[in-house]
Amino acid sequence: MMNEQWIETLRALRVMPVIQIEDAKDAVKLAQVLSDNGLPAAEIIFRSAAAAESIRLIREALPDLILCAGTVLTPAQVDLAMKAGADFIVSPGFNPTTVKYCLEKEVKIIPGVNSPSQVEQALELGVTALKFFPAEASGGINMLKSLTGPYGNIQLMPTGGVKPENLMEYLAIPQVIACGGTWIAPTAAIRDNDWETIA
Repeated sequence: MMNEQWIETLRALRVMPVIQIEDAKDAVKLAQVLSDNGLPAAEIIFRSAAAAESIRLIREALPDLILCAGTVLTPAQVDLAMKAGADFIVSPGFNPTTVKYCLEKEVKIIPGVNSPSQVEQALELGVTALKFFPAEASGGINMLKSLTGPYGNIQLMPTGGVKPENLMEYLAIPQVIACGGTWIAPTAAIRDNDWETIA
């Protein structure tokens, strides 16, 4: 589902900023700060009502930014995100309904997994690019190494508890294409327009 070009684009990033925007008016400035400081990408999570509008505004202002919708739970949210201009979808768990909907619509999705059973459900549908979530709470580096033993062909984006202190350990695992970084642009810093700290 996720072609090699996409995987290599994510692998080159190494970190995908995971961002919750409460007010869409902050979206473009935030995206510009990320881009100006070497991270031309954002995963805008659907934990706030401003998510779809934020994606739309960023897409209009910075058309080349790698932009995905995160915490997508339903087909309706998939439609909202793609209409707004998201490049692909990221979900926290493996919801077969949402994944199949994306596959039918030819929408790229990185669904969340944290167990062998969920990995096998994904592989059954031909999905090999997966989010390992919540990474640290699910066993972290040791669990990832255990998963990649029998499932060497999967590509993983660990998120949840990944931080600067353990980032390089995760990235050292060959199947890890990038890590979700929630520390890069905290919601409070965005709300306060603290662009200097984010930069």
